[in-house]
Amino acid sequence: MKHTLVIASLLLASLMLGVTACSKRNETSAPTKSGLHRERFQKVIDGKQSDLFVLTNAKGVEICVTSYGARVVSWLVPGRDGKMEDIVLGYDNVQGYIDSNEPYFGAAIGRFGNRIAKGKFTLDGKDYTVPINNEPNALHGGTKGFQAVVWNTRQPDSRTLEFNLLSPDGDQGFPGNLDVKMVYTLTDDNELKITYEAMTDKPTVLNLTHHSFFNLLGAGNGSINDHLLTLNASRYTPVSDVLIPTGQIASVDGTPMDFRKPTVVGSRLDQDFEQLKNGAGYDHNWVLDRPATDAGTGKLFLAARVVEPRSGRVLEVRTDQPGIQFYGGNFLNDTFKGKQGKTYGHRSAIVLETQRFPDSPNQPAFPSTVLRPGETYRHICIYKTLVE
Repeated sequence: MKHTLVIASLLLASLMLGVTACSKRNETSAPTKSGLHRERFQKVIDGKQSDLFVLTNAKGVEICVTSYGARVVSWLVPGRDGKMEDIVLGYDNVQGYIDSNEPYFGAAIGRFGNRIAKGKFTLDGKDYTVPINNEPNALHGGTKGFQAVVWNTRQPDSRTLEFNLLSPDGDQGFPGNLDVKMVYTLTDDNELKITYEAMTDKPTVLNLTHHSFFNLLGAGNGSINDHLLTLNASRYTPVSDVLIPTGQIASVDGTPMDFRKPTVVGSRLDQDFEQLKNGAGYDHNWVLDRPATDAGTGKLFLAARVVEPRSGRVLEVRTDQPGIQFYGGNFLNDTFKGKQGKTYGHRSAIVLETQRFPDSPNQPAFPSTVLRPGETYRHICIYKTLVE
Protein backbone atom coordinates (compact mmCIF):
# COMPACT_ATOMS: atom_id res chain seq x y z
CA MET A 1 0.00 0.00 0.00
CA LYS A 2 2.82 2.40 0.90
CA HIS A 3 4.50 1.79 -2.44
CA THR A 4 1.21 2.31 -4.30
CA LEU A 5 0.80 5.69 -2.61
CA VAL A 6 4.34 6.67 -3.54
CA ILE A 7 3.74 5.78 -7.19
CA ALA A 8 0.47 7.72 -7.21
CA SER A 9 2.08 10.79 -5.64
CA LEU A 10 4.93 10.71 -8.14
CA LEU A 11 2.55 10.42 -11.08
CA LEU A 12 0.51 13.35 -9.72
CA ALA A 13 3.68 15.40 -9.25
CA SER A 14 4.71 14.61 -12.81
CA LEU A 15 1.33 15.71 -14.15
CA MET A 16 1.39 18.92 -12.12
CA LEU A 17 4.92 19.70 -13.30
CA GLY A 18 3.86 19.20 -16.91
CA VAL A 19 0.83 21.50 -16.50
CA THR A 20 2.89 24.22 -14.79
CA ALA A 21 5.70 24.11 -17.32
CA CYS A 22 3.32 24.05 -20.29
CA SER A 23 1.47 27.09 -18.97
CA LYS A 24 4.74 29.04 -19.06
CA ARG A 25 6.03 27.66 -22.34
CA ASN A 26 5.13 30.79 -24.30
CA GLU A 27 6.66 33.26 -21.85
CA THR A 28 9.65 35.25 -23.08
CA SER A 29 12.14 34.90 -20.26
CA ALA A 30 15.08 37.15 -19.52
CA PRO A 31 18.36 35.27 -19.89
CA THR A 32 20.16 34.03 -16.82
CA LYS A 33 23.53 35.54 -15.86
CA SER A 34 25.14 32.81 -17.93
CA GLY A 35 22.99 33.71 -20.95
CA LEU A 36 20.59 30.77 -20.86
CA HIS A 37 16.93 31.15 -21.85
CA ARG A 38 14.37 29.10 -19.97
CA GLU A 39 12.11 28.41 -22.94
CA ARG A 40 14.95 26.65 -24.76
CA PHE A 41 14.82 23.96 -22.05
CA GLN A 42 11.05 23.47 -22.16
CA LYS A 43 10.22 20.40 -24.23
CA VAL A 44 7.88 17.44 -23.89
CA ILE A 45 10.10 14.35 -23.63
CA ASP A 46 8.43 10.94 -23.32
CA GLY A 47 5.24 12.71 -22.25
CA LYS A 48 6.85 14.88 -19.56
CA GLN A 49 7.75 18.56 -19.72
CA SER A 50 11.36 19.55 -19.11
CA ASP A 51 12.31 22.94 -17.70
CA LEU A 52 15.20 25.12 -16.49
CA PHE A 53 15.73 26.17 -12.87
CA VAL A 54 18.12 28.73 -11.37
CA LEU A 55 19.92 28.52 -8.02
CA THR A 56 21.59 31.63 -6.55
CA ASN A 57 23.34 32.54 -3.31
CA ALA A 58 24.36 35.72 -1.46
CA LYS A 59 27.78 35.77 -3.14
CA GLY A 60 26.46 36.02 -6.67
CA VAL A 61 27.08 32.41 -7.66
CA GLU A 62 24.52 31.06 -10.13
CA ILE A 63 23.85 27.44 -11.03
CA CYS A 64 21.33 26.56 -13.75
CA VAL A 65 19.82 23.07 -13.79
CA THR A 66 17.45 21.34 -16.19
CA SER A 67 15.00 18.68 -15.09
CA TYR A 68 16.08 16.63 -18.12
CA GLY A 69 18.59 14.34 -16.44
CA ALA A 70 18.72 16.64 -13.38
CA ARG A 71 21.66 18.23 -15.19
CA VAL A 72 23.84 21.11 -14.07
CA VAL A 73 23.81 23.24 -17.23
CA SER A 74 25.92 26.19 -16.06
CA TRP A 75 27.82 27.21 -12.94
CA LEU A 76 29.10 30.78 -12.68
CA VAL A 77 31.90 31.34 -10.16
CA PRO A 78 34.47 34.15 -9.72
CA GLY A 79 38.21 33.93 -10.19
CA ARG A 80 40.99 35.74 -8.40
CA ASP A 81 40.27 38.87 -10.44
CA GLY A 82 36.56 38.71 -9.65
CA LYS A 83 35.63 37.73 -13.20
CA MET A 84 32.80 35.21 -13.38
CA GLU A 85 33.21 32.14 -15.58
CA ASP A 86 30.93 29.20 -16.32
CA ILE A 87 32.95 26.16 -15.15
CA VAL A 88 30.83 23.28 -16.50
CA LEU A 89 30.50 21.97 -20.05
CA GLY A 90 27.07 21.71 -21.61
CA TYR A 91 24.56 23.12 -24.08
CA ASP A 92 22.32 26.19 -24.20
CA ASN A 93 19.18 24.18 -25.04
CA VAL A 94 17.73 20.82 -24.09
CA GLN A 95 17.91 19.47 -27.63
CA GLY A 96 21.68 19.76 -27.49
CA TYR A 97 21.73 17.24 -24.64
CA ILE A 98 19.32 14.91 -26.41
CA ASP A 99 21.41 14.88 -29.60
CA SER A 100 24.90 14.88 -28.07
CA ASN A 101 27.40 12.07 -28.55
CA GLU A 102 28.41 12.77 -24.93
CA PRO A 103 25.18 11.93 -23.08
CA TYR A 104 26.40 12.66 -19.54
CA PHE A 105 27.24 16.38 -19.47
CA GLY A 106 26.18 17.59 -16.00
CA ALA A 107 23.84 14.66 -15.41
CA ALA A 108 22.54 12.57 -12.56
CA ILE A 109 23.75 8.99 -13.11
CA GLY A 110 21.83 5.82 -12.30
CA ARG A 111 20.79 3.23 -11.68
CA PHE A 112 24.39 2.14 -11.74
CA GLY A 113 27.19 4.64 -12.14
CA ASN A 114 30.23 3.39 -14.03
CA ARG A 115 30.57 0.04 -15.83
CA ILE A 116 29.08 -3.41 -15.41
CA ALA A 117 31.06 -6.06 -17.29
CA LYS A 118 29.20 -7.35 -20.35
CA GLY A 119 26.03 -5.82 -18.90
CA LYS A 120 25.48 -8.88 -16.72
CA PHE A 121 25.28 -9.58 -12.99
CA THR A 122 23.78 -12.16 -10.64
CA LEU A 123 21.89 -11.26 -7.49
CA ASP A 124 20.50 -13.85 -5.05
CA GLY A 125 21.03 -16.55 -7.68
CA LYS A 126 19.12 -14.75 -10.43
CA ASP A 127 20.78 -13.41 -13.58
CA TYR A 128 20.12 -9.88 -14.86
CA THR A 129 21.12 -8.11 -18.06
CA VAL A 130 21.61 -4.38 -18.62
CA PRO A 131 21.75 -3.01 -22.20
CA ILE A 132 25.30 -2.70 -23.52
CA ASN A 133 26.04 0.92 -24.44
CA ASN A 134 29.82 1.04 -24.01
CA GLU A 135 30.95 -2.02 -25.93
CA PRO A 136 31.34 -4.62 -24.51
CA ASN A 137 29.90 -3.26 -21.24
CA ALA A 138 26.96 -1.40 -19.74
CA LEU A 139 27.84 2.14 -18.67
CA HIS A 140 25.99 4.43 -16.25
CA GLY A 141 22.82 2.37 -16.10
CA GLY A 142 22.32 1.33 -19.72
CA THR A 143 21.09 3.01 -22.87
CA LYS A 144 18.43 5.06 -21.09
CA GLY A 145 19.74 5.78 -17.63
CA PHE A 146 18.72 8.58 -15.30
CA GLN A 147 20.46 11.15 -17.52
CA ALA A 148 17.85 10.60 -20.24
CA VAL A 149 14.61 11.11 -18.30
CA VAL A 150 12.72 14.15 -17.06
CA TRP A 151 12.76 14.22 -13.27
CA ASN A 152 9.86 15.50 -11.18
CA THR A 153 11.29 18.78 -9.89
CA ARG A 154 10.27 21.19 -7.15
CA GLN A 155 12.04 24.42 -6.18
CA PRO A 156 11.02 25.43 -2.63
CA ASP A 157 13.42 28.39 -2.55
CA SER A 158 16.17 30.10 -4.54
CA ARG A 159 18.87 27.75 -3.23
CA THR A 160 17.18 24.36 -3.33
CA LEU A 161 15.95 21.90 -5.93
CA GLU A 162 14.17 18.68 -5.01
CA PHE A 163 14.08 15.83 -7.56
CA ASN A 164 12.01 12.66 -7.50
CA LEU A 165 11.96 9.69 -9.83
CA LEU A 166 10.25 6.31 -9.86
CA SER A 167 12.34 3.81 -11.81
CA PRO A 168 9.99 0.87 -12.43
CA ASP A 169 10.81 -2.79 -11.91
CA GLY A 170 12.80 -3.97 -14.93
CA ASP A 171 13.97 -0.49 -15.95
CA GLN A 172 17.11 -1.11 -18.06
CA GLY A 173 17.07 -4.66 -16.72
CA PHE A 174 17.41 -3.76 -13.03
CA PRO A 175 15.02 -5.40 -10.54
CA GLY A 176 12.68 -3.58 -8.19
CA ASN A 177 10.54 -0.46 -8.22
CA LEU A 178 13.07 2.15 -7.10
CA ASP A 179 11.99 5.43 -5.50
CA VAL A 180 14.79 8.03 -5.77
CA LYS A 181 15.01 11.43 -4.14
CA MET A 182 17.82 13.91 -4.80
CA VAL A 183 18.26 17.39 -3.36
CA TYR A 184 20.60 20.04 -4.80
CA THR A 185 21.44 22.85 -2.38
CA LEU A 186 23.60 25.89 -3.15
CA THR A 187 24.99 27.32 0.10
CA ASP A 188 26.47 30.73 0.89
CA ASP A 189 29.81 28.94 1.27
CA ASN A 190 29.66 28.31 -2.51
CA GLU A 191 28.93 24.61 -2.05
CA LEU A 192 26.66 22.54 -4.24
CA LYS A 193 25.47 19.84 -1.86
CA ILE A 194 23.89 16.80 -3.51
CA THR A 195 22.03 14.33 -1.29
CA TYR A 196 20.63 11.04 -2.54
CA GLU A 197 18.09 8.70 -0.99
CA ALA A 198 16.50 5.63 -2.55
CA MET A 199 14.31 2.68 -1.57
CA THR A 200 13.32 -0.49 -3.42
CA ASP A 201 10.66 -3.18 -3.15
CA LYS A 202 12.98 -5.93 -4.47
CA PRO A 203 16.66 -6.66 -3.94
CA THR A 204 18.63 -4.62 -6.48
CA VAL A 205 22.00 -2.98 -7.07
CA LEU A 206 22.48 0.78 -6.97
CA ASN A 207 25.33 3.24 -7.48
CA LEU A 208 24.21 6.84 -7.98
CA THR A 209 26.60 9.67 -8.84
CA HIS A 210 26.95 13.07 -10.53
CA HIS A 211 28.70 13.75 -13.84
CA SER A 212 29.54 17.43 -14.29
CA PHE A 213 32.48 18.11 -16.62
CA PHE A 214 34.55 20.86 -14.97
CA ASN A 215 37.04 23.32 -16.42
CA LEU A 216 38.08 25.94 -13.87
CA LEU A 217 39.37 28.23 -16.61
CA GLY A 218 35.84 28.23 -17.96
CA ALA A 219 33.98 25.80 -20.18
CA GLY A 220 35.52 25.78 -23.65
CA ASN A 221 38.57 27.79 -22.56
CA GLY A 222 41.19 25.13 -23.23
CA SER A 223 42.68 22.02 -21.67
CA ILE A 224 42.55 20.91 -18.04
CA ASN A 225 46.03 19.37 -18.28
CA ASP A 226 47.50 22.35 -16.39
CA HIS A 227 45.06 22.00 -13.49
CA LEU A 228 46.56 20.75 -10.22
CA LEU A 229 44.81 17.70 -8.79
CA THR A 230 44.96 16.16 -5.34
CA LEU A 231 43.22 12.84 -4.58
CA ASN A 232 43.18 11.58 -1.01
CA ALA A 233 43.77 8.01 -2.10
CA SER A 234 46.76 5.71 -1.72
CA ARG A 235 45.11 2.91 -3.77
CA TYR A 236 43.10 2.54 -6.94
CA THR A 237 41.34 -0.21 -8.91
CA PRO A 238 43.29 -1.13 -12.09
CA VAL A 239 41.24 -1.88 -15.20
CA SER A 240 41.46 -4.06 -18.30
CA ASP A 241 41.69 -2.67 -21.80
CA VAL A 242 37.87 -2.41 -21.81
CA LEU A 243 37.92 -0.44 -18.54
CA ILE A 244 36.56 -3.18 -16.28
CA PRO A 245 38.31 -3.54 -12.90
CA THR A 246 40.61 -6.55 -12.68
CA GLY A 247 39.54 -7.08 -9.05
CA GLN A 248 42.91 -5.91 -7.76
CA ILE A 249 43.22 -2.97 -5.38
CA ALA A 250 46.68 -1.57 -6.14
CA SER A 251 48.98 0.96 -4.50
CA VAL A 252 49.60 4.26 -6.28
CA ASP A 253 53.20 4.33 -5.01
CA GLY A 254 55.70 5.09 -7.75
CA THR A 255 53.03 5.30 -10.48
CA PRO A 256 51.33 8.08 -12.47
CA MET A 257 48.23 7.29 -10.39
CA ASP A 258 49.67 8.99 -7.30
CA PHE A 259 47.88 12.29 -6.71
CA ARG A 260 48.31 12.43 -2.94
CA LYS A 261 50.18 15.71 -3.42
CA PRO A 262 49.03 18.46 -5.81
CA THR A 263 50.08 17.27 -9.27
CA VAL A 264 49.70 18.78 -12.73
CA VAL A 265 47.08 16.59 -14.41
CA GLY A 266 48.91 16.26 -17.72
CA SER A 267 52.44 15.92 -16.36
CA ARG A 268 52.61 12.11 -16.61
CA LEU A 269 50.18 11.29 -19.40
CA ASP A 270 53.01 10.32 -21.76
CA GLN A 271 54.58 7.80 -19.38
CA ASP A 272 54.79 4.18 -20.52
CA PHE A 273 52.24 2.87 -18.04
CA GLU A 274 49.70 0.19 -18.90
CA GLN A 275 46.81 1.77 -17.00
CA LEU A 276 47.15 5.05 -18.90
CA LYS A 277 47.06 3.07 -22.14
CA ASN A 278 43.99 1.12 -21.04
CA GLY A 279 42.09 4.27 -20.11
CA ALA A 280 43.41 6.43 -22.98
CA GLY A 281 44.53 8.58 -20.06
CA TYR A 282 42.87 8.84 -16.67
CA ASP A 283 39.50 7.08 -16.34
CA HIS A 284 39.85 5.14 -13.10
CA ASN A 285 38.37 4.65 -9.66
CA TRP A 286 40.48 5.66 -6.65
CA VAL A 287 39.96 4.03 -3.24
CA LEU A 288 39.63 6.92 -0.82
CA ASP A 289 41.68 7.05 2.38
CA ARG A 290 38.82 7.59 4.76
CA PRO A 291 40.08 8.30 8.31
CA ALA A 292 39.73 5.17 10.44
CA THR A 293 37.76 7.15 13.03
CA ASP A 294 35.12 7.93 10.39
CA ALA A 295 34.45 4.31 9.41
CA GLY A 296 30.72 3.63 9.52
CA THR A 297 29.85 7.14 10.72
CA GLY A 298 28.75 8.59 7.41
CA LYS A 299 30.98 11.63 7.95
CA LEU A 300 32.07 13.63 4.95
CA PHE A 301 35.75 13.95 4.18
CA LEU A 302 37.85 15.67 1.53
CA ALA A 303 38.20 13.33 -1.44
CA ALA A 304 39.65 15.63 -4.11
CA ARG A 305 40.94 19.15 -4.69
CA VAL A 306 41.51 20.86 -8.04
CA VAL A 307 43.37 24.15 -8.48
CA GLU A 308 43.58 26.24 -11.65
CA PRO A 309 46.68 28.42 -11.05
CA ARG A 310 45.97 31.23 -13.53
CA SER A 311 42.46 32.09 -12.38
CA GLY A 312 42.91 30.99 -8.75
CA ARG A 313 39.70 28.96 -8.91
CA VAL A 314 39.59 25.89 -6.68
CA LEU A 315 37.16 22.98 -6.59
CA GLU A 316 36.94 20.71 -3.53
CA VAL A 317 34.95 17.47 -3.40
CA ARG A 318 33.72 15.94 -0.14
CA THR A 319 31.78 12.72 0.22
CA ASP A 320 30.80 9.79 2.42
CA GLN A 321 31.44 7.26 -0.38
CA PRO A 322 34.42 4.85 -0.60
CA GLY A 323 35.55 5.75 -4.13
CA ILE A 324 35.94 8.54 -6.64
CA GLN A 325 36.21 8.25 -10.43
CA PHE A 326 38.60 10.71 -12.06
CA TYR A 327 38.04 11.06 -15.80
CA GLY A 328 40.19 13.50 -17.75
CA GLY A 329 37.99 14.13 -20.81
CA ASN A 330 39.95 11.65 -22.92
CA PHE A 331 37.10 11.03 -25.35
CA LEU A 332 36.13 14.65 -25.98
CA ASN A 333 37.15 16.15 -29.33
CA ASP A 334 36.66 19.20 -31.50
CA THR A 335 33.28 17.98 -32.77
CA PHE A 336 31.68 18.94 -29.43
CA LYS A 337 30.24 22.45 -29.75
CA GLY A 338 28.69 23.74 -26.56
CA LYS A 339 27.38 26.91 -24.95
CA GLN A 340 28.25 30.16 -26.75
CA GLY A 341 29.48 28.07 -29.67
CA LYS A 342 32.62 27.06 -27.80
CA THR A 343 34.48 23.88 -28.68
CA TYR A 344 35.02 21.20 -26.04
CA GLY A 345 38.21 19.60 -27.26
CA HIS A 346 40.37 16.70 -26.13
CA ARG A 347 40.92 16.73 -22.35
CA SER A 348 39.07 19.99 -21.88
CA ALA A 349 37.29 18.84 -18.71
CA ILE A 350 37.76 16.92 -15.51
CA VAL A 351 35.04 14.70 -14.03
CA LEU A 352 35.05 13.67 -10.35
CA GLU A 353 32.32 11.15 -9.49
CA THR A 354 31.90 10.03 -5.88
CA GLN A 355 30.75 6.42 -5.92
CA ARG A 356 30.95 2.78 -4.99
CA PHE A 357 33.41 0.88 -7.18
CA PRO A 358 32.82 -0.01 -10.86
CA ASP A 359 31.49 -3.49 -11.65
CA SER A 360 30.86 -4.10 -7.96
CA PRO A 361 27.99 -6.58 -8.62
CA ASN A 362 30.59 -8.87 -10.20
CA GLN A 363 33.41 -8.13 -7.74
CA PRO A 364 32.71 -9.73 -4.33
CA ALA A 365 35.79 -8.12 -2.76
CA PHE A 366 34.48 -4.60 -3.52
CA PRO A 367 32.07 -2.67 -1.25
CA SER A 368 28.56 -3.97 -1.78
CA THR A 369 26.10 -2.07 -3.96
CA VAL A 370 23.13 -4.27 -3.01
CA LEU A 371 20.01 -2.48 -1.77
CA ARG A 372 17.22 -4.54 -0.18
CA PRO A 373 13.62 -3.78 0.76
CA GLY A 374 13.45 -1.95 4.08
CA GLU A 375 16.88 -0.36 3.56
CA THR A 376 17.55 3.22 2.47
CA TYR A 377 20.39 4.09 0.12
CA ARG A 378 22.08 7.33 1.18
CA HIS A 379 24.90 9.26 -0.44
CA ILE A 380 26.17 12.83 0.01
CA CYS A 381 28.53 14.70 -2.29
CA ILE A 382 29.58 18.34 -1.93
CA TYR A 383 31.33 20.32 -4.65
CA LYS A 384 32.76 23.53 -3.21
CA THR A 385 34.29 26.37 -5.20
CA LEU A 386 36.71 28.92 -3.75
CA VAL A 387 39.54 31.23 -4.77
CA GLU A 388 43.16 31.31 -3.67
